[in-house]
Amino acid sequence: MNFSLFHVHSIGFAVAIIAFLVPSLTRSVAAQTPPEAQADTVQVPEFLNPNPNPLLFPTQPEEVKIQRTQPITLAEALELAKRHNQSLQVAILELERSRSALRESQAVLLPNVGVNTSLTNSGNGFTNDASQSSTSFNGQAQINYDLFTSGNRQASIRAAEEQVRINELNLENQSLAIDLNVTTQYYDLQEADEQVRINQSAVANSQASLRDAQARERAGVGTRFDVLQSQVNLANAQQSLTNSFSQQRIVRRRFAALLNLAQSADISAAEAVQVAGLWQPTLEESIIQAFQNRPELQQILAQRNISEQQRRQAISQLRPQVSLNGNYNILDQFDDGLSLNDGYSVGIRGSLTLFDGGAAKARAAQSKVNIAIAQSQFASQRELIRFDVEQFYAQLQSNLDNIQTSGVALNQAKEALSLARLRFEAGVGTQTDVIFAENDLTRAEGNRVSAILNYNRALANLQRTVTFRNVR
Repeated sequence: MNFSLFHVHSIGFAVAIIAFLVPSLTRSVAAQTPPEAQADTVQVPEFLNPNPNPLLFPTQPEEVKIQRTQPITLAEALELAKRHNQSLQVAILELERSRSALRESQAVLLPNVGVNTSLTNSGNGFTNDASQSSTSFNGQAQINYDLFTSGNRQASIRAAEEQVRINELNLENQSLAIDLNVTTQYYDLQEADEQVRINQSAVANSQASLRDAQARERAGVGTRFDVLQSQVNLANAQQSLTNSFSQQRIVRRRFAALLNLAQSADISAAEAVQVAGLWQPTLEESIIQAFQNRPELQQILAQRNISEQQRRQAISQLRPQVSLNGNYNILDQFDDGLSLNDGYSVGIRGSLTLFDGGAAKARAAQSKVNIAIAQSQFASQRELIRFDVEQFYAQLQSNLDNIQTSGVALNQAKEALSLARLRFEAGVGTQTDVIFAENDLTRAEGNRVSAILNYNRALANLQRTVTFRNVR
């Protein structure tokens, strides 16, 4: 149905009616931007930054040759990853796009204003000598505003706001995932460096034992068997060292690729292996914090809200729609001796869709199904989060116990090696005892490093699961 338009004699009166009916037109509409966290930027060496040209294609061996190995801290690694990570850049762009979409949806709170003009010259034709041409000017200004949309306008804006929220949470999720990935791979880097150090120490111990065995053989108090045992033990230690050097290179290059470093740069861990921190909350407190903080749960709730707003938009198509229209026209025929003509009109138009074949109800039903799907996903994600917290909490506790046990074992292994050497030198022990004690010490040192780094990995995963940013 349509309401008839009514004419008024003053444009000022028309504007007054519009201002009275739509007071919000005088207020600006701006998208809400969440406050950004202010953090000090960690300074990193400039030569680690990659070439700004993403299409760089090295063609000479010198361009990819490692020129320098730079020790970096975990904080510097996190800064490099966030600066160069492509997935994070995409998430930032998606957030900017959704904010622009929100501003677009909020534009319906303001009226549409347009102007049309035309200048026309007309005559009787080119073959008629008596033809005379005339020129006319026509101008029109319109203003339109939807006064009542049965909730469609509000639902559209609300859906756009929820989409911004989803993209904000996605950006946070990407940042947390990068933090976890970089942190755990940094611990891999530390472990690779420590394995090289441990195996170098094992080689040094084996070389010392071999020298002792050879000296005792020359003095006539040792046997060839002791020398052979020491040689075999040294060969095994050298092989382990070679493998650890290879693994160190692999871990370093994998970490460099993760950080997207310059082609000629390599990195190593600048920080010593140590316990990253203690987790104070109980298991139950950790689970509750995870439920409250995890971006994934908030994203699912936001998606559910979007589906609810889409359902309202669909239903609004079957309800009344009311809009306000205003026009101002100018018409002037040149050289006719008459002044220009103008006119004004303001009207209210209403419409109601009586039957659309069930399309609107079908769209609403689809949105209701999407709401049910989101609710099921929320329950599933909630259980997964709880399992993650329980899993990493258990790993944290077990690795904490392993740190204490491995510390005791390391001290005992050092003492055992010292006693084995003293017994061997005194002639009451054997070379085999020394070799076993050296191997036990190497294993104890490796277990100590593994216990600390496994604890740190479990702590990083638990912090990520609970969404606790202060990792170190």
